[in-house]
Amino acid sequence: MESQTLYRVKKEDLPKLEKLLVKCFAHDPLYCKLIPEKETRERLLPELFKCDLTEFIETCEIYSDSEEMNSLLVVSDESEPYNPLTFYLTEAWASLKTDEYLIKEDPSLKTLWNFMRGRDYLNSRWTDQLHQEERLHVIYLAVDPDMHHGLAAILMEEVIRYAQEHHLMISLETHNPDNVPMYEHFGFKLFGIVQKHFDLKQYCLIREIQ
Repeated sequence: MESQTLYRVKKEDLPKLEKLLVKCFAHDPLYCKLIPEKETRERLLPELFKCDLTEFIETCEIYSDSEEMNSLLVVSDESEPYNPLTFYLTEAWASLKTDEYLIKEDPSLKTLWNFMRGRDYLNSRWTDQLHQEERLHVIYLAVDPDMHHGLAAILMEEVIRYAQEHHLMISLETHNPDNVPMYEHFGFKLFGIVQKHFDLKQYCLIREIQ
């Protein structure tokens, strides 16, 4: 995905975005379920998001509304060619680093076990059912909770603009039921719900090719 209106994030921007993600997801249903202990969650989230962003800067497009970075958009363009070896090595490294952080911060292995049981909430394998490679997948859409929520619309409208111009489907997931009406407002429909091992639902949404 390319954008002339959003700010393309650089590697040197990642530390600021790690803090933004921690702020946005500190009370997210997914992370509260996987890391129920608040103090452990506060220690782990910075490392987990650092690992995520290090992977995404190599494999995805990362944008913000401006250089001030009060919001974050991470998009994977499934229609673009990619190097499978680079992709899988990057993904494997990220997985190993994540497990390392989980073991270091919680030697009881309870958190590691939660993450192992919650793998289906942490990936987007449900999109295999779409059988559609002409697609954008939104991995993160986050806005500083202290900022005006119009930033979410700016990011989403840019994704939709690009998808319409290139005749692409858009897919995403959320673990917060309060987010579903917002995405429906942008033309998404509920494709399905994932619920495994936890009292937690992953809402899988798509916006058809226009």
